[in-house]
Amino acid sequence: SQFRPLLKLGDIPAPMPQAAAPALGELRDESLLRLRALRERPPAGAIPSQFLALSARNKHAIAIDASLSRLYLFENRLGGLALVADYYVSIGKSGLEKTTEGDLRTPLGVYFITSNLNPKSLKDFYGSGALPISYPNELDNKRGKTGGGIWLHGTPPGQFSRAPQATDGCIVLSNPDLSRIIQTVEIGTTPVVISQRLNWIPANNVRLESKPFEDALAAWQSAKSLGNMNQVLSFYSPDFKSNGKTLSQWTPALRDELEKVRGRATELKDLSLLHWTDQSDTMVVTFGEVAVGKR
Repeated sequence: SQFRPLLKLGDIPAPMPQAAAPALGELRDESLLRLRALRERPPAGAIPSQFLALSARNKHAIAIDASLSRLYLFENRLGGLALVADYYVSIGKSGLEKTTEGDLRTPLGVYFITSNLNPKSLKDFYGSGALPISYPNELDNKRGKTGGGIWLHGTPPGQFSRAPQATDGCIVLSNPDLSRIIQTVEIGTTPVVISQRLNWIPANNVRLESKPFEDALAAWQSAKSLGNMNQVLSFYSPDFKSNGKTLSQWTPALRDELEKVRGRATELKDLSLLHWTDQSDTMVVTFGEVAVGKR
């Protein structure tokens, strides 16, 4: 503006627009998404619909809204999930819904952070560190999806952020933002939801959403305590898999387990319920199971 009059926002002299068009387009796209995320704030007291219930072990949770290029970080407090920070992110060059290795897409679904890679072991390209997530998960494997190496990672030195769609499938943050996340979350217990667009619901409605499944889980738990094999098997899908074993192959191990706990109540500890909906309805459930009392 000191060099010459500006005719409009983003006005630059010719022939620069043609030479710098790709970079300028990416910067404008990023700027618009950053502004949208500021304007379209999550409703007060609302949480993403996927987080039905988290145990005390899940101290934090992450949800990514790809439509806003935004990552939301939650803290699991006594009163429930609380949004504590949100950050701009970049996703895959080809967008979302990863299905095959090398498709340059970011997966959609419910995952967990599996490790924290030492920055000293990484190339500068990954910036201040990397947090791999559990893609492909069990549902991905069942659907025949391939590929791997999906990380939350930083940017190379000298680059603050990347364009909204600029990665090979990973989720990329600026190095300062990634460092804050690395210093906050725990490995193995932090869920990461990646969605095209998050659906925010009042936190008070969450229990209503989860009640039908919790009732079914309680019925399964009761059948196990009674040692009723036929009733227990009625809760399992015909295409059930456990460590590569089909339902018929796994049934003897289940029968042995029921014999050991027959007549004893079972207690579910650290129960977490994460709901994912696409072409089907999926519940991602984690818990510890302990038989109580004496035989």
